[in-house]
Amino acid sequence: MNNTQNRRILLKGIAGAAATALAPSMAFAQAGAKFNMKIAITLPESHPTPIALKAACAEIQKETNGRLNIDVYTSGQLGSDTDTLSQVRSGAIDFVCTAGSIYGNLVPAASINSIAFAFPDYATVWKAMEGELGAYMRASFDKVNLVQVGKVFDHGFRQITHSSKPIATPKDLVGMKIRVPATALWTSMFKGLDASPASVPIGELYTALQTKVVDGQENALPTIDAVKLYEVQKFCSYTSHMWEYFSLVGNKRNWNALPEDLRAIATKILDANALKQRVAHDALNSTLEAKLKGQGMQFNKVDTKPFRELLQKSGYYVEWQKKFGPEAWALLEKYSGKLA
Repeated sequence: MNNTQNRRILLKGIAGAAATALAPSMAFAQAGAKFNMKIAITLPESHPTPIALKAACAEIQKETNGRLNIDVYTSGQLGSDTDTLSQVRSGAIDFVCTAGSIYGNLVPAASINSIAFAFPDYATVWKAMEGELGAYMRASFDKVNLVQVGKVFDHGFRQITHSSKPIATPKDLVGMKIRVPATALWTSMFKGLDASPASVPIGELYTALQTKVVDGQENALPTIDAVKLYEVQKFCSYTSHMWEYFSLVGNKRNWNALPEDLRAIATKILDANALKQRVAHDALNSTLEAKLKGQGMQFNKVDTKPFRELLQKSGYYVEWQKKFGPEAWALLEKYSGKLA
């Protein structure tokens, strides 16, 4: 063996030893790296969903020893639902937490839960969302480079409010200017019921009702309370025409850039807090009628059968069956029963 070969072997040995020495410190550096992320949500911080998100993020920071810090920006501080969803897609914001109806504008399958009168009760809702339908909806985000993180939050069965009259029959909706989220599912439903739907961001809803831009709106009781709609709406009718969820959806590239252990910890804690949120939402919902009555609201129960029959006659269900496609629709009807 000549001197040149000896020198090469020696250099290889030194390099190998250096790499071995550096490996633990490099691993330690990655383990010790700190990550800062943002969640955008348009709901006020008094609502059960932002409360749950903030509690989860505090737990995540504690359990990761400060390696993962996630800040929650409530009340639309970072923009409207559609604005922040766009920012998440670009990676400017890490997460948005909003309704399936909003995601449906980008990922149609994510809003199939919002088909009118699909779910009669919460037992059916959670069977569907924790079962095959929910798995199908979650997987649909992958096509647009987004990822749903954690279980969904309950956003409740939606009820119709009006400034001057109760809604008891479909005739009461004829010509009614009703605020709806910016999505075709809502617009087509209320058009099928002969109302006049108008899209207004949640942050502008109070003013729109106050100035009579719209006559009424529809939301779950916790939202009606959190946004103080009782100050500008007198009647609340129990239509329960749709059930809605909120879910935390992130930029897939930003999420996957986190070390695997941080993703596992975050998902575990978010799951646990979503389950707590569902309990809190239900408990709040059960007390709100009395509270809102104290604020001057009047409530009435509604026979929903005539509303469903009118939607069937209008072609609403057949239209959405075609739009969602046979696979998604079959999964929905597995839980809801025959709709179209």
